Amino acid sequence: MSYILGIESSCDDTSAAILKDDVLLSNCIASQAIHEQYGGVVPEWASRAHLRNIVPVVDVALSRAKISREDLDAVAFTRGPGLLGSLLVGVSFAKSFAQALDIPLVEVNHLEGHVLSHFIKTATASASGTSTMADLGMASEATQPSFPFLCLLVSGGHTQILRVSSPFDFKILGSTIDDAAGETLDKAAKIMGLSYPGGPVIDKLATQGNCKAFTFSKPRIPEYNYSFSGLKTAFLYFLRDNLKNNPHFIEEHKADLAASLQKAVIDILMEKLVKASKDTGIKEIAIAGGVSANSLLRSSIMQGKQLYGWRTFIPPLSFTTDNAAMIAIAGYFKFLMGIFAPLNSAPYARGRY
Repeated sequence: MSYILGIESSCDDTSAAILKDDVLLSNCIASQAIHEQYGGVVPEWASRAHLRNIVPVVDVALSRAKISREDLDAVAFTRGPGLLGSLLVGVSFAKSFAQALDIPLVEVNHLEGHVLSHFIKTATASASGTSTMADLGMASEATQPSFPFLCLLVSGGHTQILRVSSPFDFKILGSTIDDAAGETLDKAAKIMGLSYPGGPVIDKLATQGNCKAFTFSKPRIPEYNYSFSGLKTAFLYFLRDNLKNNPHFIEEHKADLAASLQKAVIDILMEKLVKASKDTGIKEIAIAGGVSANSLLRSSIMQGKQLYGWRTFIPPLSFTTDNAAMIAIAGYFKFLMGIFAPLNSAPYARGRY
């Protein structure tokens, strides 16, 4: 039996989680609402907020798990990719904490954590917390994917199709050559004057609109790769041209625009995923990352059961956002293999799995 502390600080949320082997005991987060008024994360403010939040978040995670820090067997932390200033806070804390307790240190790739979140087992759900420092919530235990499986990893910064043969064997089959799917939704929302983060706002608006109201061309990219820069530009020009004739075009067609753009993005994602599944013969299909919370993507993946005979795995909404539980489970697998990080491990801002 091992207790793993996970630390996540790659962007603007400070999170800590405790696993008892692969069972989640607590998963706590401190959010930073201040960035909303600026339409994006301000890196300097994010890192300063991490400095304020890291100690109380870890303290809450230990308290909810009903263990002491002396019970811990390892500390897992996000090494990258992410905002360098934010990562430095989490990495520095993890190193100091592990050294003080004389326990192993485990570094985790942030993207690796998203994929392996499907292997988290959950304990009894906790009562809801506050909006500023809350338990992320526990979903009922779901069946885990079998190896090998395909995972569509899609977020604001990354869009990839991965073949996952083991917790330590990831192969990128396809990746975006320019913009990520989540970035496209966020930028489109900003162009339309919607609030930040834009992806969830687009998703909510889309439920009220007609996804066939407007048509946007799809890129022709070889193999399993993606491209979203052309779609983003086409959407911008489409709005520009229509606003010339009708200054109120966006406001009058907001829901239809959201639904049509979202459908274009999800269709692009699904087309390559279907192709990868057919070509590899793999029917174990999972999604991960922030955009895996998108309702249309989730329903499209579920339809794959009937259309393609897939076994599908969709993470609980609480595991789609950045959280320490996914870092802890990735750390747990490395802990079992004795794969530990040296104290001179430095964070990195860019990279993919």
